[in-house]
Amino acid sequence: MKFTITRDNLRKGLAAVAGSVPTRTTLPVLSNLLLEADGDGVRISGTDLDTGVSVRVPGEVEEEGAITAPAKKLQEIARELPSHPVEVSTRGEIVSLHCGKSRFRLNGLPRDEFPDFPTVDFSQRWSLDGGQLRTLISRVSFAVSTEETRPILNGVLWQIGDGEMRMVATNGHRLAKMSQPLESANGAGEAELIVHPRALNQVTKLFDEGDRIEVARSENHLVFRGEDVNIFTRLIEGPYPNYEQVIPRDNDKILVADREALNAAVRRMAIVASDQTHRVRLAMSGSTLKFSVQTPDLGEASEEMSVDYDGDALEIGFNANYLLEVLRYIPADEVRLSFKAPERAAILEPVGSAAGEGGATTAGAPDFLCLVMPLRLMD
Repeated sequence: MKFTITRDNLRKGLAAVAGSVPTRTTLPVLSNLLLEADGDGVRISGTDLDTGVSVRVPGEVEEEGAITAPAKKLQEIARELPSHPVEVSTRGEIVSLHCGKSRFRLNGLPRDEFPDFPTVDFSQRWSLDGGQLRTLISRVSFAVSTEETRPILNGVLWQIGDGEMRMVATNGHRLAKMSQPLESANGAGEAELIVHPRALNQVTKLFDEGDRIEVARSENHLVFRGEDVNIFTRLIEGPYPNYEQVIPRDNDKILVADREALNAAVRRMAIVASDQTHRVRLAMSGSTLKFSVQTPDLGEASEEMSVDYDGDALEIGFNANYLLEVLRYIPADEVRLSFKAPERAAILEPVGSAAGEGGATTAGAPDFLCLVMPLRLMD
């Protein structure tokens, strides 16, 4: 194999696949990247067996071939190379890089040892707008669980139906849900997929807002395909909990507040909150929302702000970190919070026009909802 590539294209390709290379593995070839040179240029691929990324970058191919080489060292070398074309060649399992007066030789492994990516039929596929998909992922994936006790909650539920797609994520204490229009199904039909957030993060990293993304599935895998980028991921198996059952429909106490002001107040209260519970007390009555924190071993804090509140007086406790996470992703300047009782879940939704990208409902606000479970208040 022998090809010449610009330093910037080499860096770009290596950076794109770096996130799919595991930091620790018992299979040595997974620490390597697959380099393939053919008549269409150079393809660079990496995988951890659950998620894989393959990107094509321009290059002048003199001799076709394929080999794997250490991912980390390739990146470190590319980062330090001078601004000259890079000549990459192989002899046996040795990979040589020549750039200006710099010379490197790395021990590689044969292409045959690198895992094959799954074969997926794209005759039935969904065609998506990159901006809409990125919005869905960025607004929802933060809420996935990181605990291994319920693996199904480690994934994002992606429901694709008639003219609409929806993503839902929860860890049992907070939940995020958002819907976007679906432009084209191309015979793929409806589906419920549970996708690992690591793969979805690769989508937001490697696809831009204006990109057209084709998505197809096999029984166990999902593939995102763009012009020069393919992302493969193994689907998480199992039934996702019925999230609709936990979303309250009868919350009748409504509070509307400035999102930034509310976020700032919660952040200040969180400083003094318990390191174990992070509990913050919210007391609302009339046009005033009062915050208070009491941590026996540390101290206390309080604050109040003006809000629009319609309902009877209510005191309720929350994990400050969960509130802050949700407020960070609310795509509007104002947020609506609805409550029923101190032991019932609260709903947070954007008010009015979206502040940024994303679809909107007929009322002007994005179809986005978050739920936060309360904490029991200690008298």
